[in-house]
Amino acid sequence: MLLRFGYVAMSMELADCSPSRTVTFKTFSGLRERNPQAAMDKLKRTARENLFNTLRLLRYNRANDVMIYRFSSKIIPLATHPELEGWDYVEDVGDLLGQIGDLVREGGMRVSFHPDHYTFINSPREEVFTASIKDYCHHCRLLDAMGLGAEARLVTHIGGGYGDKGKSLELFLSNWRRVPDQAARRIVLENDDRTFTAGDALYLSGKLGLPVVFDVHHFICNREEGSSLEGILPGFLASWDGSGLCPKVHVSSPRSGSDLRSHHDFVAAEDVYSFIKTAAGFSRDIDVMVEAKKKDSAMFRLVGDLSQLPGLKRVGRASLEVTG
Repeated sequence: MLLRFGYVAMSMELADCSPSRTVTFKTFSGLRERNPQAAMDKLKRTARENLFNTLRLLRYNRANDVMIYRFSSKIIPLATHPELEGWDYVEDVGDLLGQIGDLVREGGMRVSFHPDHYTFINSPREEVFTASIKDYCHHCRLLDAMGLGAEARLVTHIGGGYGDKGKSLELFLSNWRRVPDQAARRIVLENDDRTFTAGDALYLSGKLGLPVVFDVHHFICNREEGSSLEGILPGFLASWDGSGLCPKVHVSSPRSGSDLRSHHDFVAAEDVYSFIKTAAGFSRDIDVMVEAKKKDSAMFRLVGDLSQLPGLKRVGRASLEVTG
């Protein structure tokens, strides 16, 4: 059983390599009033800097055995802002997107996006649903321009409970029929830490055939009474059957005992080890996304700490083999 570890967007080890540099609309509009071309040039320049840094990050990942990576959703500033509806950003940065896709394929990397938490398929408000679809399609457009197929996924939460969780689950099913195929083929579900449990995600998975990313920390914060890892794991693992991808989990540690839901700078090995030992009974390779403030530094530390525990052997800077 192989465990491959990855991190989110930013490296703490590479200097001056942010893939998320922003241009606020206030800054953009102020500059546009004075010089429209300069405003667009600033947007394009920032987008190209973000993509160039993403290339640097992917090369760094490849050199350090990091095969799992989540792109920044802020890679193209103001891409979905209504006042920039006519901006064909793919035309302006398509060369770099193509290079990113080439590097991902050559390295055999698994990449994803996690659209922002305001993307709610199950929203009862039409304007929120419409904006969510626009955001999903933006991410898909980037992946398409990279030349990446459905193996590059969009991880999404189910949405809001809106005072009636059961009704909100059914609204997700109803609204799903309106999700464009472009996005539907890439979306995978994740259990959240407040409203929708792993059981809820598996319910939708059973109805729609969507894989489920299992967030271990969220499961601890939010689960049905009496539910257990042993009970959840078979459904989670099976949700990936036929996808051509390894099951994927998210791991993190709480910031403190009084702030259980926020992420710590690092991930404690004991917060992950019990999951690994339970999952080992199912003999499936699993990809692990580390969600921590210290990004790749936290990932490398976690892999090192876990490698000191019984039954785990380090087989690269960012991979572990379960030996018993």
